[in-house]
Amino acid sequence: MRVVIAEDNVLLSSGLELLLDSQGFEVAAVAADARGFLAAVATHRPDVTIVDVRLPPTFRDEGIRAAVRARRDHPALPVLVLSQYVEQDYAGRLLADTRGGIGYLLKDRVSRVAEFTDALRRVAGGGTAMDPEVVAQLLAARGDPVDALTAREREVLALMAEGHDNATIARRLVITGNAVHKHIGNVFLKLGLAPGDSGHRRVRAVLAHLRRQRALDGHRATPET
Repeated sequence: MRVVIAEDNVLLSSGLELLLDSQGFEVAAVAADARGFLAAVATHRPDVTIVDVRLPPTFRDEGIRAAVRARRDHPALPVLVLSQYVEQDYAGRLLADTRGGIGYLLKDRVSRVAEFTDALRRVAGGGTAMDPEVVAQLLAARGDPVDALTAREREVLALMAEGHDNATIARRLVITGNAVHKHIGNVFLKLGLAPGDSGHRRVRAVLAHLRRQRALDGHRATPET
């Protein structure tokens, strides 16, 4: 499985390269800026990419903008954003594109190697790997009724966003499968989403909600003629 990394921190990029090599991945290229990342993707056609949000020269959002462009130039390119920050605007655009695998993890919250490599493989396979904190910030930023969720429903939503199925959610929260099913129904009802059966579809529903909200926000901002 070929990987292209966009990370300007030499220590972190070297550590990622050694880690992935030891886990059976092939690191095809490591780029320190957006231009190098786009060139590496075009040259190596990787199975999955890892991208930091902030890259030279301004260290604002060059990385995630490059990820959006890479998916435009190479549809369904799997992208795992690995950053300390949630960049809401471009993150929404990136996550709204449901073609191919997508993930967004926060560096400070990745605590185990196995979880990270499992997330990377899931994204490479066309799945989703979302840090629940990222989902919460994106939803809250768009004025969605997240506050209406109970504490338990937020826990269920967080595990759904990570791609877990009902059985895993029940085991993690030490509740029954019927209780999980009920909480999921309430989450989708309060977020205005139709319930789905699979973990992948449920995360896609959350992302579809973000896409719809962005479209509504854009419509409201358009002046009447």
